[in-house]
Amino acid sequence: MTGDTAGLDPALLEIIVCPQCRGPLEVVGGELACQGECRLVYPVREGIPVLLVDEARRPS
Repeated sequence: MTGDTAGLDPALLEIIVCPQCRGPLEVVGGELACQGECRLVYPVREGIPVLLVDEARRPS
């Protein structure tokens, strides 16, 4: 993980995974980016990860 935690608890970042492919998530630019197969990017709103596939976007 990067030094930026997007306001998320570091313990939470160690256990959450991508809901689409179960890959690890990394904080990138204030969002959670899947490092697994699907590569989806999930938003973080007010310090809360929105881990809904319908809310995710493909990386640009």
